[in-house]
Amino acid sequence: MKTSTKVEIGIPLLLVISDCIAVLLSYLISYELRFFTFFDELLPRDTALPEIEEYIIFSLIILPIWVIVFQSYKMYRLKRVVFIFDELSDIVKASTVSVIFTMALVFFYREYSYSRVVFVMSWFFAIILITIFRYLVLKFEKTLYNNNIGVKRVAIVGVNDISEKIYKKLCNETFLGLHFVGYFTKNNTDESGITDLKRIGSYDNLPVMIRKEKIDNLIVALKSEDHGDVFPLIKKCEGLNIEFMFAPDYFNILTSKLKIEELEGIPFMKLKSIPLNIWKRIVKRLFDIITASILIFIFSPVMLIIAVLVKFTSPGPVFYRQERVGLDGVKFNMIKFRSMIVDAEKEGPKFADEQLSRYTVVGKWLRKYSLDELPQFFNVLNGSMSMVGPRPEREFFINQLKDEIDNFLERHRVKAGVTGWSQVNGLRGAKTSYQTRIEYDIYYIENWSLAFDIKIIFKTLKEMLFSKEAF
Repeated sequence: MKTSTKVEIGIPLLLVISDCIAVLLSYLISYELRFFTFFDELLPRDTALPEIEEYIIFSLIILPIWVIVFQSYKMYRLKRVVFIFDELSDIVKASTVSVIFTMALVFFYREYSYSRVVFVMSWFFAIILITIFRYLVLKFEKTLYNNNIGVKRVAIVGVNDISEKIYKKLCNETFLGLHFVGYFTKNNTDESGITDLKRIGSYDNLPVMIRKEKIDNLIVALKSEDHGDVFPLIKKCEGLNIEFMFAPDYFNILTSKLKIEELEGIPFMKLKSIPLNIWKRIVKRLFDIITASILIFIFSPVMLIIAVLVKFTSPGPVFYRQERVGLDGVKFNMIKFRSMIVDAEKEGPKFADEQLSRYTVVGKWLRKYSLDELPQFFNVLNGSMSMVGPRPEREFFINQLKDEIDNFLERHRVKAGVTGWSQVNGLRGAKTSYQTRIEYDIYYIENWSLAFDIKIIFKTLKEMLFSKEAF
């Protein structure tokens, strides 16, 4: 059996075992808390102290329910997440459903009376323990891949800008468990290549080299004019135990996750969909209001001090309102503490990095720690911005960049944010590539979750405190 196959079996099995241990421990902890702490006085019992054996036996009986529910949420597959935070929402959902099923089972089982408080507590502790154990499994999985254990050997078919981009994007992502062996060209005379990757053959000797190089995955990246080669390539791979993946040449324009949907038996590829449905928008808006309100309360003394410093150290207003473009291309006034001299841009808009000489003494300090951005919490409250999202840009720069940068306008499909995924990854300032920033923004839009927003906010606070650059 291949090492990669062993890992494919072993990691999901390890997750099942760790989840089961976490659930058992959650019941034991909950039992102890309910019957041997102040809870026993707070919630007096009508019956004698229940035997712990009853709870142990019951928890063993209901373990299959938890495993089945977690499996229904697809939580026992490889390469589930990059960060455990991304999996937290599914852990909460699956744990909630499992506890509901468990309590329903108890309702119909009349021979023994189980404490509902224990079930509620077990839900809470199960979420914590499952998250911790899954984090450890994820670290173990990454360690295996980093040591070249269980990785899949991958080859690319086709040499063009698509294959170049695929390789560049995936080659350094060790958490994916992929090792790129090389690439195949259409014929032996083809001199084109993929940077830093070796040529291992042509279409003619594809089956031979797949066996020789022990390739597990074949990524076919062809231009539209070469799509006629796809089915002959599939035919050549008949009888070979490999995964055959096709990357269409229009993947650069896809701005949402590609989905296959069926209507009356006809398969359709959904290339674009609404990034946030109505319920996700409601959850995000509630989170924005609560978070912005809390942060305004916490930072209000700081904002008051900043307002006084700005007012008395340079002539001009305390706040600076600048027109930016947000959701659906609608313009709004973004509020900041004024960090530059009055009329700093009377000769025309400039990027922040180009205006260092125009900052006031206090303004330089505000920019260093990104404190000039604090008033944007009020933009969040009035609904023109979100706590997390692509940073809003001015119309002047949008008109310059929209035709130069692929998918630039896609960032307007969600509200602009006080902070964003590209910013916490160091992609800010004139020295960074706008194309890369857009890719990070689109990744955020496609993969939004409440846990993702929380993670970005925590990373933002870390950047504000420890980064040497203006955030």
